[in-house]
Amino acid sequence: MEIETAQQKIKALDRAIGEAARSCGRDPQEIRAILVTKTVPPQDILTVCKAGFKEFGENRVQELIKKKEELPPEIQWHLVGHLQTNKVKYVVGHVALIHSLDRLELFEEIEEQAVKKNAGEVSCLIQVNSSGEATKYGLAPERVISFVQGLPVSQVVKIRGLMTIGPFTEDDGCIRKAFRLVRDLQGELQRRFPDRDWGILSMGMSQDYRIAIEEGANLLRIGTLFFGARKA
Repeated sequence: MEIETAQQKIKALDRAIGEAARSCGRDPQEIRAILVTKTVPPQDILTVCKAGFKEFGENRVQELIKKKEELPPEIQWHLVGHLQTNKVKYVVGHVALIHSLDRLELFEEIEEQAVKKNAGEVSCLIQVNSSGEATKYGLAPERVISFVQGLPVSQVVKIRGLMTIGPFTEDDGCIRKAFRLVRDLQGELQRRFPDRDWGILSMGMSQDYRIAIEEGANLLRIGTLFFGARKA
């Protein structure tokens, strides 16, 4: 990928997000995207970085760490995929945001590793399985309140909001229902736990980001729309 091509793609993405936001009366400045780089070669990520985009997401810990070692330190990395407890030590201190907190043992391991590494605060999103699909990770929506109630007070693990993956369907109504459920859950959490930060609503990918914007998303995870179909 050439820098000019990357710049054009960034502008096109900004336009698409802006149009979707304005069409439902939202301010485009409220919404940002990260580029999901699963299987994307480091040289292409570097080109996009040079073109001015700095936030990227990876699904797999091993791939994230390898790319982080090869690419400029100013890149902000997000872990958007499932995080196994035994991989936490490789992630803490290396990412701006973990999108996939979904169990107490993971919270406790993140805290332990953050303290051990003196890594400072670790920002996390609680992953919600809003579609009920067995193939997806995340907490069932009805379990989120009790999960938050059971979390210990931590000086290092900081909840920043919620993440969900829309259902794999072409039924827009089904997708919208899943996103709206998480948006409503965010509102309930803000009412019940006003001392915590629920500001981030990470939902919407290449195929459903417009619906996500209409339903309140302020952080999009864009891959195919920018880089094309994945090779693996």
